[in-house]
Amino acid sequence: MDHVKPARAASPPLDAEPQTPPTVTELTQSAAEAYVASVCFKIGPPRRVGVELEWLIHDSCRPDAAPEHNRTLAALEALRLPQEDPLLPHGSRITREPGGQVELSSPPADSLSECLDITSRDLSALRAAFAAQGLTLTGYGTEPHARERRVLLRQPRYLAMEEFFGRAGPWGKIMMTSTASTQVCLDAGTDQGGAHGFRERWLLAHRLGPVLVAAFANSPMLDGRPTGYRSTRQAVWSRMDPSRTLAPSANGDPRASWARYVLDAAVLCVRRADGRPWNAPAGLTFRDWLRRPAGQRPTVADLDYHITTLFPPVRPHGYLELRMIDAQPGDGWMVTTALTTALFEDPRAADAAQEALEPLVRATEEPGPRGAAWSRAATRAVDDPVLRRAALACFAAADAALPGLGASEQLRSKVADFVDRYTARGRCPADDLLDPPGAGLRPASQEATPC
Repeated sequence: MDHVKPARAASPPLDAEPQTPPTVTELTQSAAEAYVASVCFKIGPPRRVGVELEWLIHDSCRPDAAPEHNRTLAALEALRLPQEDPLLPHGSRITREPGGQVELSSPPADSLSECLDITSRDLSALRAAFAAQGLTLTGYGTEPHARERRVLLRQPRYLAMEEFFGRAGPWGKIMMTSTASTQVCLDAGTDQGGAHGFRERWLLAHRLGPVLVAAFANSPMLDGRPTGYRSTRQAVWSRMDPSRTLAPSANGDPRASWARYVLDAAVLCVRRADGRPWNAPAGLTFRDWLRRPAGQRPTVADLDYHITTLFPPVRPHGYLELRMIDAQPGDGWMVTTALTTALFEDPRAADAAQEALEPLVRATEEPGPRGAAWSRAATRAVDDPVLRRAALACFAAADAALPGLGASEQLRSKVADFVDRYTARGRCPADDLLDPPGAGLRPASQEATPC
């Protein structure tokens, strides 16, 4: 789930200063497209990495019971973070999600090792604050227990979002209140060709997406029952407004493709300063808004805000935000970050991943998260033989690259243990939840807090 972050947002992995928006009162279509293309892909040598970790909140002794929201607030207040700039000691930002989830966004780091170290230290402080309230930060892609779905944050943005998504069924409210993800943020890349070019990295991110969904699927339950998916979270996102949750074309010029996507997406909310609701007219796209008579058109500020309401699996924020991975138990987020970073930062690993993904690309007849590969990833995960072979090849390429990225032996062992326990067996973390009681397959994790 996304939120509006201040300019000091902790996870964008990029060096450049934000581009100053053009000083115009209203936009034309051509100006809007040019602006989106210029600000959403920051071009330069890829170097930095960040993560955004969303967590469901459970009562440590009664995980099936929804904890009172005031206990979450007490845990956050105990951290004594400045309200205007809520940063943990090592720079990670803490924000709340509309259903009560908590998100930790790391600062941009210069290396994989630095990112993992900073995030681990801040996450330990966050976990300790919640443990003092008898609460646990739990890593599942969807809330597995039966819970009332309540939007706890009542800001105009979330009220408009609840109304907007409510027009098309329950999926939006499930997303807002009952889902959590692990998001990896990487620099967009250079304007040159090759593995570090932004066009190639954009393409790799979309081709790799189904493999990341499958390998780390961890949301087989909703309302206390199996759903038939290994990643219910992915299934939920694919059923929401397709103009903002499905992928734009990964072929051609990413900047032009993304600019069209932004303008053709439905307007979720219109900010108003007079206390009126922010609800947008049904069916209005941003392009429609731009075509209105003078005096009724959106501004650059409206366009910037509109972009924050788009949730495709790969979102360019100057950097690339990979949003398709379920939240992971314990410190499983380290494995997702290590795999993804290695495949993008090492040119040989990137080339090996592209080659490994070719059979998956050929088997996909329809683009976007409703396409064949994305659907199989959500349903069968790496039990699907094509996805499993691709995932194993990607893990092998990452393992070969990790030493060159300064990864510790401990991190490499974590990745290898994950592959041995899950991917090589055609399993994913979701299967631990589906195992019959007493199967003895689920390892003890940091979320198994004794009472």
